[in-house]
Amino acid sequence: MKKLVAYITTGFPSKEFSIDLGLTLKEAGVDILELGIPFSDPVADGPVIQEANLKALQKGFKIKDLFEVSKELAPKIDTLWMGYFNPFYHKGLDLFIKEAKKANVSGFIIPDLPFEEARSYKKEIEKNSLNLIDFIAPTDPAERIKKISKDAKKFIYLVAYAGITGSSKKEDLSKIVSLIKEETSTPVFVGFGVNKKSAKEKAKGVDGVIVGSAFVKILLDESLSSQEKLKEVFLLAKEIKDKINE
Repeated sequence: MKKLVAYITTGFPSKEFSIDLGLTLKEAGVDILELGIPFSDPVADGPVIQEANLKALQKGFKIKDLFEVSKELAPKIDTLWMGYFNPFYHKGLDLFIKEAKKANVSGFIIPDLPFEEARSYKKEIEKNSLNLIDFIAPTDPAERIKKISKDAKKFIYLVAYAGITGSSKKEDLSKIVSLIKEETSTPVFVGFGVNKKSAKEKAKGVDGVIVGSAFVKILLDESLSSQEKLKEVFLLAKEIKDKINE
């Protein structure tokens, strides 16, 4: 059974809604939840997630909201914190490690922390029985892919194309996937541009997909009530989970 990882922006449109949304995604068949930490300059994300980040910050999101939401969700669904390195550095990695363990969060995804620079942080994170998810991109040379693959835990985040989230670009990832699987048995999940139209194709040869913009887009639709948003997200998650496992 291929896995579905869902990204949501924590605190958007509210802290309480984030909890309801996480539970709804679990009910729809989502295996792992990425709780996004709102940030003013989310460089790897496209306009949809950028807008959600901005709105969450405008509504007064604080890091303590992430911890509170996680305490409600992480005991019920495998949860990771996805954020840019600035908050981890500013608040201190020790704080995030302590709060993650307290809330039962399983690890971190930090897209702007390169593999080479992450080593010292990764050592500390893994010492505390948490995971730091590694990224591999289509532009990475073979030697780097091998090095990252050997060191990867939990899953490898395979970026579907060079660029930002939410795009519909296509790249042939089969050679990269083969290279990764020669080096490790760690699952490979494809992210960036995964939606209900592309999910089945992008899931070929890998162990799962990561979906963010497609869900967040529903949350940005102000014509929908909170209950309608939850229903739409549920149906979309269920459809994607079915498609990747056809």
